[in-house]
Amino acid sequence: MSGLEIRELEAFLAVAEELHFGRAGERMHVSQSRVSQLLRALERRIGAQLVERTSRSVRLTPLGQELLAGLRPAYDTLRDTVDDVRSAARGVRGSLRVGFQGAADDDVVNAVALFQNRHPECATDLAEIPLSDPFGPLYRDEVDAAVVLLPVEEPELVVGPVFSRQPQTLALPTRHPLAKRAALGAEELADVPLIGVDGPAPGYWRQALAPARTPGGLATCGGPRVSTLQEGLTLVAAGRGGMLLCRHTASFYGRRSLAFVPVTGLEDSFLGLVWHRDRENARIRAFSRTLAATATTVAGTRPAAARQPA
Repeated sequence: MSGLEIRELEAFLAVAEELHFGRAGERMHVSQSRVSQLLRALERRIGAQLVERTSRSVRLTPLGQELLAGLRPAYDTLRDTVDDVRSAARGVRGSLRVGFQGAADDDVVNAVALFQNRHPECATDLAEIPLSDPFGPLYRDEVDAAVVLLPVEEPELVVGPVFSRQPQTLALPTRHPLAKRAALGAEELADVPLIGVDGPAPGYWRQALAPARTPGGLATCGGPRVSTLQEGLTLVAAGRGGMLLCRHTASFYGRRSLAFVPVTGLEDSFLGLVWHRDRENARIRAFSRTLAATATTVAGTRPAAARQPA
């Protein structure tokens, strides 16, 4: 396929994803007729029709669907490679905003320090994001990437390194009858109102922090819902319920009025670096590589399957 033009491929991708020649032209900053010319040129090279166009609709032919399935990941890889090499030649510049929930653990802090040392011309800012809205700051472009509790099932978001695997504990007031126990079984969660998360966080994510049932199928008792971790811990201290936390968070927020009792029989918690697919850039990829190199990542972990909170 000699003489293949990258703009022809870009025109095909724009039409295939927009299913509208006008919008495809706007996306490419060219006229609608230019998109048509590029697409016809590509079809001549291939020797077959890729798009069926009527006065009312645009749709891909079976061959066009096959080309889209293979071309999109290859084009993304090519674009990212050029972007990374260009950034390496110029140096990673600009700014990177990294969000985190609750407290930035040592893995994140160390990665930020190393990233800043490697890329001194890229300013790195850390910003706390709400416990009740883990993905909103990414959608609203308030942060470039965020370290969040898994699971993440948002199709628009990319999950990078998965790290900070931690066993879980149940935060209880020190006067609670279970607070003196060396450990609790997961089925005993049915005996404690579980403080959950309120707000725009998706249901599957909120369910991970305060599951409606134990692993054995016992119904749990729903407790109050909160927007921040501090609110949750305050309600725990007031005797309103218990709150599932990872060991790291428990140690960071230790109070004399709280006890953190290990819970056996639950999956460990995980953190993941997440960013919006449409706003991925060389700075985010460079930070992702730095975090993967410094943190204890969890090889082979499927983010959507790690359904317990950190």
